[in-house]
Amino acid sequence: MASAEDGGGVPTDGFCDERFDAVRVAFAANFAEQGELGAAVCVIHRGEVVVDLHGGWADPARTRPWAADTITDFYSVGKGLLSLLLLRLVDRGEVGLDDPIASVWPEFAAGGKASATVRHALTHRAGVPAIRRHLNDDDLFDWSTMTGALAATEAWWPPGEQLAYHVNTFGHLVGELVRRIGGADPGEALAALAGPLGADVHFGVPSDQQHRCADTVWDEAFRIPAFDLDRLEGLNLLHALAHFNPPGYSSVGVMNTPRWRSLPLGSTSGHGTAAGVARIYSALLDDDRLLSPALLRAATTVQAVGHCPILDDELSYGLGFATTTDRRRLGPNPGAFGHYGTGGSLGFADPVDGIAFGYVMNHVIPRWQSTRNRALIDAVYRSLHR
Repeated sequence: MASAEDGGGVPTDGFCDERFDAVRVAFAANFAEQGELGAAVCVIHRGEVVVDLHGGWADPARTRPWAADTITDFYSVGKGLLSLLLLRLVDRGEVGLDDPIASVWPEFAAGGKASATVRHALTHRAGVPAIRRHLNDDDLFDWSTMTGALAATEAWWPPGEQLAYHVNTFGHLVGELVRRIGGADPGEALAALAGPLGADVHFGVPSDQQHRCADTVWDEAFRIPAFDLDRLEGLNLLHALAHFNPPGYSSVGVMNTPRWRSLPLGSTSGHGTAAGVARIYSALLDDDRLLSPALLRAATTVQAVGHCPILDDELSYGLGFATTTDRRRLGPNPGAFGHYGTGGSLGFADPVDGIAFGYVMNHVIPRWQSTRNRALIDAVYRSLHR
């Protein structure tokens, strides 16, 4: 059991197997030395929970201690979970990876996107990392308005040609495919999957559960530039639209509101616990429990790799899951897969060592792979291989 005085007087609690005490030490150091406000980390090793720690504060005023059931916005960690929902429909034969998106969503064929496939959607190559029509935050909370605008958008590149991270549009693109093919919106579909696993993760937090939400605090290092969309062009326009069209697409100006927490946008507004994220990834390592072995192999093998003009970085993707790279390592072993979220939240699975990992926090810093999650990952593998 972790001490209530860990992290320089910051309240911490939970379970840590003595074999993994290095993780407890690293978790405490994140509070003492790395500016952690509130956070949780969970590690499951070959089906056994070996670390489940939480600590710090759920609000910037430090009046609400982070509890075992505190949930927080984990941003793009949700992309892995949303991809899983679509992959399960592929596994059932309800749609094929190389089927055109327009075969289930006819309006999506507009703007040069008739050749875009389900595989393109999952590998960030569908050609629509941003919506061209200028939208407002009322539009953001109207699913049909957002999906209609996305379907009508002219492709920025021919589908399949360019790996361009669909920062926020991924949520409406893959989410609408899940809804049209499976008959349930992404929030309902995730609840049906997560419930039997005991995984506390949500695309759209029910109103009677929002009291459990931690307040997200963006670090002062984040500077949202002032810009006029009508004056931008080229990559500058694309970057602005991808992140801030509508203005609240990345949660700016709407985070911590009931509307944002209720939004079933799997790319950006997903909430959950670290244990909830880890339970999903642990189940993926359990043969044939969530995906067939063949599809899981395909989903976690590199399908698209290259320089992304949205992030100005090299990316590597399977089918919706990021694959481990030297730049964004998911532990030391090849074959690991998962997804980072803005600020450093992370969920991943390592089939070689049988590790499922979840980390969530509410002090968002301007990078994915942070010193905080890196320290926790390194501690896991030091513990495992000492």
